[in-house]
Order: sequence, then structure tokens, then C-alpha cells
Amino acid sequence: MKKATILILVLSLVGLLPLLAQENPANPKPEEKPVLRTAGPVAYNAEGRRDPFKDLLGGGDITAKTGEGQGAIDDLILIGIIKAKRGYTAVIGAAQGFPRFMGVGDKVADGFILSISATQVVFRKTHERGIPLMRPREIIKEINPEER
Repeated sequence: MKKATILILVLSLVGLLPLLAQENPANPKPEEKPVLRTAGPVAYNAEGRRDPFKDLLGGGDITAKTGEGQGAIDDLILIGIIKAKRGYTAVIGAAQGFPRFMGVGDKVADGFILSISATQVVFRKTHERGIPLMRPREIIKEINPEER
């Protein structure tokens, strides 16, 4: 029994020796103050954390989805049509109430603009709730005759 306790004491003292052998410098270094840089580009270093500038669902940049998200064709409101040298431009009101100037070929959430004439805009609906349609449909939005 005495041998076991002596062995345990010796092993515990041997385990504590590296802790006691650490050097404590006589002149500790003063703490460095953080340096704030005001000139130059700012870079984000994730260091293994999630990047807050990435889309949570898609994983890409949030700004990369420029054509999507203007709303479904059924939710869009045709405010007006503008005639320019290049052709016609449609003024479309989205669900948020902000008007957008859109031309032929511009994408919306579930399709794109097929054609624009003086009185109507023809949309081609290619998706329904995110699922591609077997036969794309054409949806026509016209300006009211009173507003012409």
C-alpha cells in the first residue's frame, strides 16, 4: 500500500514538473494596440466561419441573382409603355410598388418578356411555382383604353 501511494505521489510530481519549468520573462512585452487602416480595400477573412455575404440557400453571392425575384407574371402590373428609338420599353409595377423599366427578353421569376407593342406586353410563362412547364404559356397584359 505504501509503495502504491509513493508511486502516485512521484507520478503526480513528475506531471507537474513541466508546468513549474516554464520561464516567466522578467520584462513582459507590452500589449500591441490594434491598427485601424482607413485607406485601401477592405477584405473579409472568414477564418472557418460562415460568410455573411453569401446567400444561405444557394451559397452564391446575393447580388448574383439579378434577373430573378421581380415577382410572378400574374403579380406584375403594367403601368405604361414607352416608345424610344430602339423600340418599346414596358414600365412594370412589382409587388413592392417600385416600377421597373423592362425590355424584350428581360427575365421575371417565372418567365420572360416575349414582345412589347404600343398597347400590350406579351410574357412567356415557362415555370409554375418553380417547376418547368411542359408547354410554355403566353400571357398578355394590355393597357386600359382609358389610359392610352
